[in-house]
Amino acid sequence: MFRSVRVEVEEALEGALSALDAPTDDLGIERPPADVDAVLASSVAFRLAGELGMAPPAVAEELAAEIDVEGLAYVSAIETQGPYLNFLPGPAYFADTLAAAADPGYGRLPDRGESVVVEHTSANPTGPVHVGRARNPIIGDAVANVLAFAGYDVDRHYYVNDAGRQMAVFTWAYETFTEDDLEDEPDRDRAEYDLVRYYRRGNRFLDEADESEVAAAEAEIDGIMRGLEDGEEAAYERVSEVVDRVLGGMKACLARLPAEFDEFVKETRFMRDGSTDDVVARLKDVEGAVYEDDAWQLEFEGIEKNLVFLRSDGTSLYPTRDLAHHEWKFENYDRAVTVLGEDHKLQARQLRAALETLGNDTTQLRQVLYSYVNLPEGKMSTRRGTGIDLDDLLDEAIARAREEVERRMDDRIRDDELDDADVERIARQVGVGAVRYDVVSKQPTKAITFEWDRALDFEAQSAPYVPYVHARCCGVLEEAGIDPAAGADDPSMPTAVDADVLETDAERELLETIARFPAVIEEAADDLEPHQVATYTREIAERFNAFYRECPVLDADDELRTARLALVAASRHTVENALGVLGVEAPRSM
Repeated sequence: MFRSVRVEVEEALEGALSALDAPTDDLGIERPPADVDAVLASSVAFRLAGELGMAPPAVAEELAAEIDVEGLAYVSAIETQGPYLNFLPGPAYFADTLAAAADPGYGRLPDRGESVVVEHTSANPTGPVHVGRARNPIIGDAVANVLAFAGYDVDRHYYVNDAGRQMAVFTWAYETFTEDDLEDEPDRDRAEYDLVRYYRRGNRFLDEADESEVAAAEAEIDGIMRGLEDGEEAAYERVSEVVDRVLGGMKACLARLPAEFDEFVKETRFMRDGSTDDVVARLKDVEGAVYEDDAWQLEFEGIEKNLVFLRSDGTSLYPTRDLAHHEWKFENYDRAVTVLGEDHKLQARQLRAALETLGNDTTQLRQVLYSYVNLPEGKMSTRRGTGIDLDDLLDEAIARAREEVERRMDDRIRDDELDDADVERIARQVGVGAVRYDVVSKQPTKAITFEWDRALDFEAQSAPYVPYVHARCCGVLEEAGIDPAAGADDPSMPTAVDADVLETDAERELLETIARFPAVIEEAADDLEPHQVATYTREIAERFNAFYRECPVLDADDELRTARLALVAASRHTVENALGVLGVEAPRSM
């Protein structure tokens, strides 16, 4: 209903401004402060004061007088407060919100008929996923979720770097060394942990062996790269054996978040189909293409570094193949979104400029840049075999959550109320949810350090805080004999609800917050900022807890009891869907 009332307020203001012969291009609509009893406000009087030769409060009064409140469906009154116009919600606003949020799919926006490909994670298949890069799949998955919930047709892609030097080194090392040559045991019984030892061994050899041995190894590595460039099936199969096995293990790790993909798009695809060669040929003919330092490069105005797109030996580079990849995206999707680490900021600028040079419309492309997740343990490096893997972080989160669940069992409930399977389920939901929520709740461009005590604090506004509200909603509904998972048409759900009996501030504030959820989804999708949804979840959790403290549900009289149960169900649907967008499970019990 918030989106509906916003449209209503926009139309009312445009009509009032037209009546005053004032421009309607900037309405100054905003959410009022928490202490103002209004659903929306407008500061347009500030802008008009000079044009109309009146003080802003007088302009506000003139505008309010021009609006026929009787003709508005969701606004009951307009009050002026100095230069501000405050639009107060009416009974229909609350009643329609309660009715809309009875739908378990509440908040999902209509189909836009527009396709979007979201590329995220795309970590090189050289070993386990590390904590420092964990922000990419978490943010990327949430961006894809919020776009899908906002009505877009979304495909999730992982771009596999299977053609670069790293993979050639990995393939050579895997074929060269044996288990006896490796110095350590795999940390886990999974392919990427096993095979990364070959990659590390190969890099140590290239760093430490004598000059002639290194030269021979480099010749073999160059041969693999040349074979890929020339489209040799044997070279592709050699590299694919390593890539596919490592990628299989990485998929298993990412599934724990979970972060799932519709397609794993291999870099070599654009070498084998000739599109990389096509890009190279076109780049050589554009203004700004130069041959310098034994390589073809593209110069850009306003970008401090050239883009190298072809080596002197005729082999392409990652950026060249990525240009072909993005042109493929533009041909197959209406929009493309890429989630990138902050260390790719220059490459992102170069890519966009090169695409424009090739004649592409880059308004189709949006790039989400993020800073890395840090732990007190310090920096991480796959190549040197040090650091903390994402698997380690998730294991630790689940273990700590399990300890907290067991402590709460001892403190608050009988031991027989939760069996071992329940404890493990809740520990996994809370632990993994803590990691995801803590990461996605921050603005992507801000560096973050993951702190256990804060992330797993049930009492503060942290990851378990919002899921706990969902569990509390389920508990209230179950005690009333209502299946929390039931749809709006289920016989156990409250019917013939009179929203007018929800008169307290706590009830009205909770309803107003629920009403804003579809607008939050819309804005988060437009801005590609899922942390806006996380901020919203904390707000609705606060509102629900205030309602829960102040408004007895099960002990209320019949009509009021029915309405409050409907409000609990509406809260549950909203919290569950908001958490779902963030990729956090909404547990039925905690």
